[in-house]
Amino acid sequence: MNQVAVPTILAAFITNAMSNRRIQRVSKLVKEQISEIILQLAFIDCGFIPVTAANVSPDLKEGRVFVSVIGSAEQKQRALAALERQHGVIQNELAGRIVLKYTPRLTFVLDETEAHAERIEHLLDELGDAETHE
Repeated sequence: MNQVAVPTILAAFITNAMSNRRIQRVSKLVKEQISEIILQLAFIDCGFIPVTAANVSPDLKEGRVFVSVIGSAEQKQRALAALERQHGVIQNELAGRIVLKYTPRLTFVLDETEAHAERIEHLLDELGDAETHE
């Protein structure tokens, strides 16, 4: 009985590892294509909009696209609003560029990682300055 169970568990592990790699590859492809689409759409007065990451669900039906807007707070809001307005165009263009059974339904999320990193760096600098003055 153990001889049969071990290959089954191993097969499940291999299948899971292969599907994770596929999801990662599809996520990377979605990120690259969305980046190109956003550049082609040339959003006006929205700052620079790089795509920092894309995560696709295991069933490939949903996708979160993380964007970081380089510009003012107002430009960030305008950029997110513009992405939502152009959602159908972006979705349709993505469907034409990648060949999948399902094109992931995209959700755009503002990636604040850079701002958080700068804030932490600033706080650490302040701590270092405070220690040198004591």
